[in-house]
Amino acid sequence: MEFVFFGIVIFVLIVLLFTTVRVVKQGYVYTIERLGKFTTAADPGLHILVPLIDRVGQKVNMMEQVLDIPGQEIITADNAMVGVDAVVFFQVLDAGKAAYEVSNLFQAIMALTTTNLRTVMGAMDLDETLSKRDEINARLLSVVDHATSPWGVKITRVEIKDIRPPIDISEAMARQMKAERLKRAEILEAEGDKTSSILRAEGRKQSAILEAEGKREAAYRDAEARERAAEAEAKATNMVSDAIASSGNQAINYFIAQEYTKAVGKFADSPNAKTILFPVEATQLIGSLGGIGELVRDIVKPGEADVTTRDGGTQLPPQRDRVPRASVPRSGDS
Repeated sequence: MEFVFFGIVIFVLIVLLFTTVRVVKQGYVYTIERLGKFTTAADPGLHILVPLIDRVGQKVNMMEQVLDIPGQEIITADNAMVGVDAVVFFQVLDAGKAAYEVSNLFQAIMALTTTNLRTVMGAMDLDETLSKRDEINARLLSVVDHATSPWGVKITRVEIKDIRPPIDISEAMARQMKAERLKRAEILEAEGDKTSSILRAEGRKQSAILEAEGKREAAYRDAEARERAAEAEAKATNMVSDAIASSGNQAINYFIAQEYTKAVGKFADSPNAKTILFPVEATQLIGSLGGIGELVRDIVKPGEADVTTRDGGTQLPPQRDRVPRASVPRSGDS
């Protein structure tokens, strides 16, 4: 009997030990109830409870959790039926409120998110629901977080996973997108043609400007050349005039004979001329060629016509390439 009694006592002590000592895992908070009333929240670690009086009420997960919102059929403001999927990220901040302020926390958050999702997206057009997801997420986050704050829950994010428009609307949107792309392509092509035409016109303009500047520069250079040629001609004329003024008729005869000789020499340079016919006046040139040398010596080196010999006499300077004067009757002889 004593052995049985000691066995019963040891069993009771073990049961009391397990009901008294509680170890709370990291990331969780246990609610402690004393005689059925919530008294405290046990943080992670070792806790000693009063036997038969205290007990663990609920084990609350304090980590951030994800709640998947099932697909919903929502009618937009322009009467388009779309399917929407969403997810909610939340975290329990107050274990007591999350355990005792709401009966089923997950079901409550899901219902609250679904109703507000219908409200927010139902007030928007189809185009807005497809293009303004960030705005929808922000509005849902604000509304749901404000509604769940009495439950000791913080809604961190609300994200729209997918929006599924009807098939006919999807096909219409695809055609609209294609037309918009074609429109943009035509606009870009037109702008390219416009830019190309402008650039070609600018090129022609620059070419015309450069050509005009080149012609102006050429005309300026030509005028400058003519001016210099005129100055040289004037200078030569002044020199000739000075020579004529200093030498008289002899210089005139020299220049006339020189130009006449050049004119006659051009007949010989002609490749097609086999026979040269001189006019009657040309015979006078032949008769005057003999005196050209004397004219030159008299004009260029006057006073050197006579050369004094060793014995004191005078001698005419040697004549080079003198042409015998032809006996041509002068116009004054009868």
